[in-house]
Amino acid sequence: MDNVLTEALVRALAVGTPLLLACLGAILNERAGVVNLGVEGLMAVGALAAFAVAAGSPDANLWLAVGAAMLAGAALALLHAVATVTLRANQFVSGLALALIGTGAAGLLGKRFEGLPLFNKVADWNLGGFTISPFTVAALLLAGAMAFWLGATRSGLTLRSVGENPAAADVLGVNVGLTRVLAVLGGGALAGLAGAFLALSYRSSWADNMTAGLGWIAVALVIFVGWRPLRAIAGALFFGFLYYLQFRLQGNSPVPTEVFSAMPFVLVLVVLALAGLRGQAGNAPAALGRAYVRGER
Repeated sequence: MDNVLTEALVRALAVGTPLLLACLGAILNERAGVVNLGVEGLMAVGALAAFAVAAGSPDANLWLAVGAAMLAGAALALLHAVATVTLRANQFVSGLALALIGTGAAGLLGKRFEGLPLFNKVADWNLGGFTISPFTVAALLLAGAMAFWLGATRSGLTLRSVGENPAAADVLGVNVGLTRVLAVLGGGALAGLAGAFLALSYRSSWADNMTAGLGWIAVALVIFVGWRPLRAIAGALFFGFLYYLQFRLQGNSPVPTEVFSAMPFVLVLVVLALAGLRGQAGNAPAALGRAYVRGER
C-alpha cells in the first residue's frame, strides 16, 4: 500500500510541476491585471528552446538550456505585452493568438529535432528512496517566495495595486505600463520554465504537442486557486493525481481509453463551475482584463 501511495505522490508531483510553474506565471500576469491565455504556446516554445540547446551533444549545458527556455517564453510573451499594454488590444484575443503562434511555431521548427537523442537530462534527486526533480523543488520554492512577495513586500503590493486600481497606482507614481509589461515577461519566463521541465526532465525528448493541453489547465487552475500561489501547490497536485489515475487505469478497466484522456479537461470544467458557484471568481483582481488609459474613468 505504501508503494502505491508513494508512486501516486511521485507521479502527481511530476505532472503537477509544469502545471504549478505555468500557473504561477499566470498568477503573476493576472495580479497585474493582464490575462494571458497563451500559456500553452509559451510552454511549447520553452520546451523547444530547451531541447534545441541540449540535444545532440553529450557536453550540452542543461542549465543553459533552461535559461534558453525562460528567455524564449519571455520573448514570445513580449508580443502579448506590446499588443495588450502598449497597443491596448483585447487581452483574450491576443492570448488566443499567442497560443496558436507558439504551438504552431514549435511544431514547425521542432520537426528537425524529432528523434534526436538527449544524451543528458536534468537528474532527479534521491531523498531516501523518494525521487524528486530539481524543477519540482524550484516550483515549490517559487510558490512560497511569490506568496511572500505579493503579501509582504512593497514591490509585491505595487504589482497588486496595478491589478486592482491602476488609476490610483498611477496617481501614487507607479508606472502602470512598465509594471504590467514586466509581469507579462515574468509570467512568460515561468511558462517557458515549465516547458523546459517537459523537455529536459519529464519526457527527455521532443515531440509535437508535447504540452498536451497542460497550458490550458494551468490557465483554469489560476481561477480554481483564487489567484493565490500557495493554493496553486494543492491545485497542481490535485490535477497531477488525476493524470496519474488516467495512466494507472488505462488497460485495467473496461472503460474506453478516450474517457480517461478527457478526464482532466472535464474536471477542469467541473471545478471552474464549482468555483463560480462559491464565488471564487469574485477574488479576481478588479482591473483584470482591462486596458489602462491615463485619464479615463
